Amino acid sequence: MLATHRGFDLGALAVARHLAAATGAPLLVSTTTRLLVDANRSPHNRAVFSEWTRGLPAAQRESLMASHHRPHWQRVRAAVAALRRGGARVVHVAVHSFTPVWHGVPREVDVGLLYDPARRAERALCRAWRNALRRQAPALRVRCNAPYRGDSDSIGRALRRELPARAYLALELELSQALLASRAGCRRIAESIVPALREALASRT
Repeated sequence: MLATHRGFDLGALAVARHLAAATGAPLLVSTTTRLLVDANRSPHNRAVFSEWTRGLPAAQRESLMASHHRPHWQRVRAAVAALRRGGARVVHVAVHSFTPVWHGVPREVDVGLLYDPARRAERALCRAWRNALRRQAPALRVRCNAPYRGDSDSIGRALRRELPARAYLALELELSQALLASRAGCRRIAESIVPALREALASRT
């Protein structure tokens, strides 16, 4: 299972590194498989543990949380707080990838840009990013809030509850693993995503 989409997000780290290097943003990475504990789920979500770890004794589940989950959330919170102290409006982009075929059905999306529909600034930025990316790479199927909802449980949703909309935007970049099977593929998609994001950010300032 570790080698499948259930075990890790193929290509996400490579694209995130390109994104961080191009923008100067801090890169905060969890390299723990979600088969142990899912660092993107809130602590009280049943899905924070997988079918292999959900039934572990409470002490072992707490050990996983203490070793892998809480440190990642603490690093993200600290980075956001540091940027806000400097007066920045924080745009938090979480990078993930997804399997192009789900339960035998092909997904009709290559790039998903997720946002909370209730947060106007997130909606506007994602739509500007989508439009810029479609101009940069017209062959890509780019959709907002697909293949997942942007307001589902995640570290971004938790931080939205703690921070004002004017100061913090939580976006998720979802990439089809069909695009990310090689280093060259990761680089190609990053080379379209980065300038499109820059254009979108410039249009919203």
